[in-house]
Amino acid sequence: MAGPFDNPFGLSALSLPLREQRLKVLASNLANADTPGFQAQDFDFQRALRSAESARAGAPAATPSGSGLAATPTGPVAGPDFRRYISTREGGQGSLDGNTVSAETEHAAFGRAVLEYRASLTFFESRVRGLMTAITGQ
Repeated sequence: MAGPFDNPFGLSALSLPLREQRLKVLASNLANADTPGFQAQDFDFQRALRSAESARAGAPAATPSGSGLAATPTGPVAGPDFRRYISTREGGQGSLDGNTVSAETEHAAFGRAVLEYRASLTFFESRVRGLMTAITGQ
């Protein structure tokens, strides 16, 4: 049975690594704006968050939720595989060399993603401050 202390950080803890992954995908688009044949990509944050929520809800109590690391006999391995949430961005006008990155679109998407990341981080920090206040009484 899930109690109130099973996940004290809520969605904030789940959303931060997902938002970080989206920033990486958008940064890759900007870095490859002049690469011939590069197809602009995007990260489906909503679908990834729903999947992370359902995985957390179905995870056994013995597994640390939100760690993103899988235990092996030799130690931890890389985090979750986000590739299934990355897709080629539809639309946009490609260039003669086959590149579909639009610098203006990518800059706007990156700016918005940074704001969303900062908002998630602020919610997470607020939750931590609230828990610290509850623990220390200050």
